[in-house]
Amino acid sequence: MPPRLRLTLVAALTGALLAAAPGAATASGARPAALPATAPDYCAAQCRDILPPGENGNATLADILGNKLFGTRPAHTDDQLGPYAGLASAYPGLTDAQLSSFFDDASFGVPADQVASTSSPRSDVTIVRDKATGVPHVTGTTRYGTEFGAGYAAAQDRLWVMDLFRHVGRGELSGFAGGAAANRQLEQSFWQAAPYTEAELQSQIDAIANSGDRAKQALADAQAYLDGINQYITQAYNSRTFPGEYDLTGHIDAITNAGSIQPFQLTDLVALASVIGALFGSGGGGELASAQVKEAAEAKYGTAVGDQVWRSLREANDPEAVTTLHDGQSFPYALPPDDPQGTAMPDPGSVVPEQLVYNATGSATSTATKAAGVLPGNLLTAKHGMSNALVVSGKYTASGHPVAVFGPQTGYFAPQLLMLEELQGPGISARGAAFAGLSFYVELGRGQDYAWSATSAGQDITDTYAVPLCTTDGSPVTLAADSYLYHGACTPFDTLSRDDSWSPTTADSTAAGSYTLVMRRSAYGLVTARGTVAGKPVAFTSLRSSYRHEADSIIGFQMLNDPGAVHDPAGFQQAAQHINYTFNWFYADSQHTAYYNSGSNPVRAPGVDPGLPVAADPAYEWQGFDPATNTAQYTPPAQHPQSVDQDYYVSWNNKQAADFGAAGFGNGSVHRANLLDARVKALVAAGGVTRSSLTKAMESAAVTDLRGEDLLPELLRIIGTAPVTDPQQAATVQQLQTWLGHGARRVETSAGSQAYADPDAIRVMDAWWPLLAQGVFQPGLGAPLFGALTGALQINESPSGGQTGPSTGPSDANESIPHKGSSFQYGWWSYLDKDLRAVLGTPVAGPLAQPFCGAGSLSACRTVLLTTLGQAAAQTPSQVYPGDGDCSAGAQWCADTIIQRPLGGVTDAKTTWQNRPTYQQVVEFPTHR
Repeated sequence: MPPRLRLTLVAALTGALLAAAPGAATASGARPAALPATAPDYCAAQCRDILPPGENGNATLADILGNKLFGTRPAHTDDQLGPYAGLASAYPGLTDAQLSSFFDDASFGVPADQVASTSSPRSDVTIVRDKATGVPHVTGTTRYGTEFGAGYAAAQDRLWVMDLFRHVGRGELSGFAGGAAANRQLEQSFWQAAPYTEAELQSQIDAIANSGDRAKQALADAQAYLDGINQYITQAYNSRTFPGEYDLTGHIDAITNAGSIQPFQLTDLVALASVIGALFGSGGGGELASAQVKEAAEAKYGTAVGDQVWRSLREANDPEAVTTLHDGQSFPYALPPDDPQGTAMPDPGSVVPEQLVYNATGSATSTATKAAGVLPGNLLTAKHGMSNALVVSGKYTASGHPVAVFGPQTGYFAPQLLMLEELQGPGISARGAAFAGLSFYVELGRGQDYAWSATSAGQDITDTYAVPLCTTDGSPVTLAADSYLYHGACTPFDTLSRDDSWSPTTADSTAAGSYTLVMRRSAYGLVTARGTVAGKPVAFTSLRSSYRHEADSIIGFQMLNDPGAVHDPAGFQQAAQHINYTFNWFYADSQHTAYYNSGSNPVRAPGVDPGLPVAADPAYEWQGFDPATNTAQYTPPAQHPQSVDQDYYVSWNNKQAADFGAAGFGNGSVHRANLLDARVKALVAAGGVTRSSLTKAMESAAVTDLRGEDLLPELLRIIGTAPVTDPQQAATVQQLQTWLGHGARRVETSAGSQAYADPDAIRVMDAWWPLLAQGVFQPGLGAPLFGALTGALQINESPSGGQTGPSTGPSDANESIPHKGSSFQYGWWSYLDKDLRAVLGTPVAGPLAQPFCGAGSLSACRTVLLTTLGQAAAQTPSQVYPGDGDCSAGAQWCADTIIQRPLGGVTDAKTTWQNRPTYQQVVEFPTHR
């Protein structure tokens, strides 16, 4: 059926469907006679949380059409969006009593007068949904029933999202959701990061089954969860109350109901886990980009000075970097050695990306499509910040009990990637958030008398190896060779392929097309590029310690939900040790706070530099490395950054501790975590910290421009060393000084005005930053090194996603996602800060190896600043904010806004910019077991 005719017929049914279709399938079984007993709750109504836009992510076809035609929405699809957005303007006067206006009650259970619905998909489980937010509160009398209910509730709220991501994890999104260019880009990036055969997905399940009693229980929990999902699928299909996206993408016929929704299986959970691990729980892998910066620096300055320049730009262990642990602790890991061994530098200009796409037909040969796709194509490849945490010891709070404000920064989607739930059953007692499709345990939330959260740590668990190519028939070796040397034997690469094909649907009009995705794998990991080292052909491979182990973390999450396993910092840290994703974990109860950095950190061979490609030789392999299982010797728990009862903890994806090497560039003197650290440090110094004062500190940082707070004072100080004689420049300087006096905030003039206070100063700052970076650094670095550096670290990460600076081609890191909220994680902030302070003559620990602004001359530097400032001020709003499909050119506030990226058919309103966690808890436990 042609898409237009199909949509016409569908629309004709709208009225009847709107009248007949409920928002979710009705559960089987009789309504329970009484509500389940509430689990022990020691938070005394002082635990709150928020997760926009809303809990309900299930929209039937009727719901979707109603949203498109009349602007209606199913209940609880956007009721957390308003409170979340409202904090941006209301935070300055926030009190503890007002927290309920911006955060939901996260207490266990539901009061009888707040029950919206009660259902039992089985006799041993009850799902209660509250009136306020529609969150499922699942209580089971058996372990199986509890997990069955968790799966059933998850499918009610997130079935379409779960289905999307099990296909993303397998590199087959286009065949499921449509051939839009963004869908193809996304599936390609995930196939590059975590390609598996179905047998390899199953092997992860089998490995867990042989890992002890907790692991066996976890698999039983997961199977019960899947049984709940699949029962809902059957009921929703039969009652025609399944998500309408299945109709719009052609999986089910809207008129006849012909078609199907495939049941979920355990391997789907591994595919989902691989997506989450790749997005939020990995680190390292930028060694080729680092090598190219080093080579360009040595070409510019000579070997010795060039190496110093490269090391200073890399900032692997910058003494001025803000750290989460600040009590003098040292946790050496992944530091650059003084005398590197086994480094395999690519010959300049020789590196070419590995071919991924083969046999493209039809629309697969086009890189642009009218259809937008269901997810950003660069969701994985564009760097993005993830999560923050503010935790204060009871020694410095008004109550004497610890206070925490923390949560993950996972982007904004409709429905959200995360979902809220409460799970109560034998050995399980928790409420919080979990990723859709993996919610058989709460992954971030609270237990009976403790709460926990995480931020992405990103420490280096991924190395690049230069693997010599060879031929098995003795023919000349070229870059096209399909074999490699492993311990002296010429060994064929494993080939992992995925065939994808698509046809146009109502949801995605992209013409039919197909291709095959091919990844090659060696004992040293996945082939990402080819080139030469000392003139000899090699494949550059990526070896990640968590590859083939994405499902292993299941035990740690199980323990976090078990009140018998976690009741103090020691139990919390033991649970976190079982998680192999790279996360910073935070904990608070009524008496203690704690921190632990998780991840499978490989023990490298002595002398190996983890920041550069390594020769594929037994001498330089990870210690204890077994390629058959991708296992190695890992640093023991005692060597992971950890702490109990520090005065306060802050994290915004910054450096964990002294001597814990940063993976990548730019973790130096200015980092967005400075915004949190300065505010929490001041609160702790004053004492009497409350939930509201800590929330205000978080939100103040969330609406502040990092460049304005930490760099604008230095810029104005240099400019102010002499009178500004040009009237236009003087007026611009005054605008910036006024904005700085207002706190360098990006806030509306009043709630809902959709216009910034200090709009001209903000526009100038946005336009000025990329001009500054280029004007200050390019003359000294030279074009080749400047370009190489943009390939390792993006210049800017503005709220709008624009103003990225000059591009150097496909290796450029200056790509971004607009309307994503998270900002100022990656950029050249530290470089400019250190260089400007050196020009001013103020002390700099860990300085850049060369002066750049004005070649170190104050007067020449001032000229550069004024010249670029004048260029920035001359740019019109339309030039600075060129517009996109959601905002017109020149619309400053709109360019910054957060948009809940629609994963399905229902869309939500734009909200004002904030740089804060997507899911967020505010907790203070007054008592303990």
